[in-house]
Amino acid sequence: MSLQEIDFSKTLNDDQVYNSIMTNYSHLSKDWIFHQWNWINNVYWSFNDHYKYMIVISLIEKTLQFYDQMQIHYSFDEYYSRSYLQIEKFSITELCEKLDLPKETVRRKVLELEKEGVITRDKKKIIIDGKAFKFVKPANQIKFSAKYIYLVSELLNKENVLLKKLDPKIIENMIKKKFTLCWRWFYRMQIPLIIGYHKFMQDLTTFHIWGTICMNQVLNVSKELKGNQDRPPLDYFTTNDVLIKNLGTDIGISAMSISDMTQIPRATIIRKCKFLVKQDLIQLNEKKQYTLTSMNFRKILPYQTEIFKYKAKFIRKVLNLLVIS
Repeated sequence: MSLQEIDFSKTLNDDQVYNSIMTNYSHLSKDWIFHQWNWINNVYWSFNDHYKYMIVISLIEKTLQFYDQMQIHYSFDEYYSRSYLQIEKFSITELCEKLDLPKETVRRKVLELEKEGVITRDKKKIIIDGKAFKFVKPANQIKFSAKYIYLVSELLNKENVLLKKLDPKIIENMIKKKFTLCWRWFYRMQIPLIIGYHKFMQDLTTFHIWGTICMNQVLNVSKELKGNQDRPPLDYFTTNDVLIKNLGTDIGISAMSISDMTQIPRATIIRKCKFLVKQDLIQLNEKKQYTLTSMNFRKILPYQTEIFKYKAKFIRKVLNLLVIS
């Protein structure tokens, strides 16, 4: 499509998407938390190790970046039809900087991936074996992401910011059709977002556990968040005020339930929860169930408003791709 055929007045900017997300947060919070929880579960389940997955997708994102620069676009089926992926260049230092991890950690995880046959190194070149595709192939995640993008598009329709009517299947099909482009955008959202939580929580397992407790808490107060259908949606800060006011609920989640939901060993969960309790991010009630605390939950809110800008950018790019198609 030539540039002359694009009506730029119909395209979106980041602020429009971000403002809609923040203004209508009560209508989106549960779906977004589930979207992210599903993704972090898949991150862990792939190798029973969050950081191995992050290393693999960071390498893949590097190749997707090269494809984008060369104007090479593969569909979902085309991309995963090959027996291996070749990464142009490989550097432990580059991975450390991208993932904000110590060099010893990255080197050890890369060696473990080599022993497992997931990757093969040849000097500065690295090959990701096709058998690793089942661990990182995002068939289900595309559906979750398409659904969330659709919910945002509905809100933008109501605000007359987005004129084109969409449905989840149309969005899913576009992501699959322009997979290497769209999924590079997805990784550019998720990698800094997840690594940001790693910094905040000191590791990804702790964040995964905290996120599971958070999701349980949101589900427990979802009726309050949903409210009357005639009531307008609540913005980001009001939604979280409702959540914080309901943090004293007796309904929590046990270490065993967290383990069942995440497949993280129960002993690890108990150890990480002790850290979270010490940091006043969670508390243990009389039923030996974990709930969030109000004091330090507030500390996360300003941080989240910043990382949501990554989310707005990803959604804006996908929607604009649909607008001009």
